Amino acid sequence: MAKNRPRSRVYPTAKETLRAAAKHINTEQTQSPTYRLAFADDDFLLSDSTRAVRLMLEWSKFDELLESSGIEHTIVMFGSARIGTRDEMQVRVSALKSALKLDHDNHDLLTELAIAERLLEKSAYYEAAHALAYRIARDGESQFGFPCTVITGGGPGIMEACNRGAHDAGADSIGLNIVLPTEQHPNPFTTPRYSFQFHYFAIRKMHFLMRARAIVVFPGGYGTLDEMFETLTLRQTGRVTRMPIILMGEQYWRRLINFEAMVEEGVIGASDLSLFCYAETADEAFDQITSFYRQYPLTPDNGG
Repeated sequence: MAKNRPRSRVYPTAKETLRAAAKHINTEQTQSPTYRLAFADDDFLLSDSTRAVRLMLEWSKFDELLESSGIEHTIVMFGSARIGTRDEMQVRVSALKSALKLDHDNHDLLTELAIAERLLEKSAYYEAAHALAYRIARDGESQFGFPCTVITGGGPGIMEACNRGAHDAGADSIGLNIVLPTEQHPNPFTTPRYSFQFHYFAIRKMHFLMRARAIVVFPGGYGTLDEMFETLTLRQTGRVTRMPIILMGEQYWRRLINFEAMVEEGVIGASDLSLFCYAETADEAFDQITSFYRQYPLTPDNGG
C-alpha cells in the first residue's frame, strides 16, 4: 500500500533517475555513448561545448553551500603562497648557507640565499596574517556589527596563516583553492566543509567578492596582484560596494607599484588613491575595518 502513496515531489530526483537508467538491458543500443543521460555523461560534460555549463556549476556549488550555511559576510585575505613561518624560512636559509660552505662561488646558490633571506624577513607577515584573522574570528562580529567569516585562497603561506588564525580562534574559515601545477594544495586549517577547488579563475574571483566586507592584501606575486587589481578596478568603476581595501606593508607596495606615478601620467585620478589604505600591523588593519563600519554600518539596504 505504501508504494502506491503519492510522493511529496512530482518528479523523481536525478539520483533516482540515474538508478532507474542503470537497470536497462545490455544491447548494442544501450551501450552506445549517445544513450547516456546527459547529466551523467562525463565525455559530454567535459567537452568544449559545455564550458558554459561548467562555469555555472562552479558558481552554483559554492554559492549554494554558503547560502544554506547562512554565511552572508566575509573578510577576504590575499597574500603569497611562498611566505611561511619564521621557522620554515629559517630552515631554508640555514640549508642554503650550509650548501654555500661547500660551494661558496655558486652563483645560483647565492641568488637563492638572497631571496630566502628576503622571504625570512617577510615571515613577519605570516605572523600578522595569523593575528589579524584571529582577531576577526574572535572579535569581528562585536566590533564590525555583523558576523563575518575569513576567506582565503586556501593554499599555503599567507593563506595558511589566515585560515590558521581563524582556526585557533575556534571559528570556521573558507578556502577557495584553484587547480595549479605548483604551490596550490589545501592547507590543513581551512574548515573541511568550506574547502573548495576551482578550475576557473574568474568564477573564483567573483566568489571572493560576492560577500566581501573588507579586503586585506598581504605581500604577494602575480596571483595576489591579479586579485588586488581586479578588486580596485571593480571599486573604481562602482561595480562592487564601498569597503575597506587594506594593503599590508606600505614599503613593499610602494616599492612594487608607483600609484602616484599613475596619477601623474593621467591613467587614474587622484581620488582613486583613496580606494585603498595601508597598514603595518594586525591591530592597525583590524581598527581600520572597525572604524569604517562604525562610520558606515551595514543596514538591510546595503547588506546588513
